[in-house]
Amino acid sequence: MPCLRPRICRESQIIQRPEKLLSRFKKRFQKKIGQTPDEQKASVAQSSVLAACGLTGGKLVIGIMTGSLGILAEALHSALDLVAAIITLFAVKASSIPADRDHPYGHGKVENLSALFETLLLILTCFWIGREAIKRLVTGQVHVEVTFWSFAVMAVSIIVDISRSRRLFQAAKKYNSQALEADALHFSTDIWSSAVVILGLGCVALSDVFKGADFLHYADAIAALVVGLIVIQVSLKLGVRTINALLDSAPHGLGEKVIERVERIPGIVNCHNVRVRASGAQVFIDLHVLMDAELPLREVHRLTELIEGVIHEISPGADITVHPEPR
Repeated sequence: MPCLRPRICRESQIIQRPEKLLSRFKKRFQKKIGQTPDEQKASVAQSSVLAACGLTGGKLVIGIMTGSLGILAEALHSALDLVAAIITLFAVKASSIPADRDHPYGHGKVENLSALFETLLLILTCFWIGREAIKRLVTGQVHVEVTFWSFAVMAVSIIVDISRSRRLFQAAKKYNSQALEADALHFSTDIWSSAVVILGLGCVALSDVFKGADFLHYADAIAALVVGLIVIQVSLKLGVRTINALLDSAPHGLGEKVIERVERIPGIVNCHNVRVRASGAQVFIDLHVLMDAELPLREVHRLTELIEGVIHEISPGADITVHPEPR
């Protein structure tokens, strides 16, 4: 009589395989869900570095092969995006270092410094793009070979940039990270600039088809100038926001909201001397409140905790210091 044990074992292994796969998936999912906010920010920043590496290499190769200034300008733009992504990754990790005796407010300003450096990189990009584009327009030395790969690399670039910028913006909003927001701006700028380059390449291709439209051959250099203008616009906006953060400018309207909400609390006579500052993703709020001088200490403490709870509804995770004053 034949032995059925090998067959039973094989069937048992087949049945167990989906269970093992499901178990592995659960472990990976739980590991991802169990990540701290700092780990999730670092994970998003790391994926941006990898994306920037691929885009820079692809654009550089195709730009050299075709001689397209628009694609080469985009390659330089992506290279600076790579540098910015690396800086962002470093800044996100450094800003997560806990506060110590020498840095009682933490290390969040590292994110603001990284955003400022990224702004300087963007401005340098503008100078190079503008100079090369004007040089080609003045000298008339325009030799661009438009191929399938010219359009393909830019189309892939747009798809990757849309995906990366969306994820970075979501993470920046979720964790209030200026460094991730700056990185998202870099990728979102690439979307528009890549679209402009595709338009320029299309015009160059049309100039080869229609012999009377030689002026379209300069569209690639003009597209590069448009890229430079887009980068300048983003650089100025990012630079202003970064400098304001480094100068401890209060988030717009937050101080007024704190006063309005705190003065609604029964037992609070007045709220004044509200100071708000941000250090990276962390917000610090100091305020003075006027209370009845006859209140017992336990009641004063209860009111201060109530104040902190109300402010946390406006600014979750804020570090709050309440100074009660007797009336």
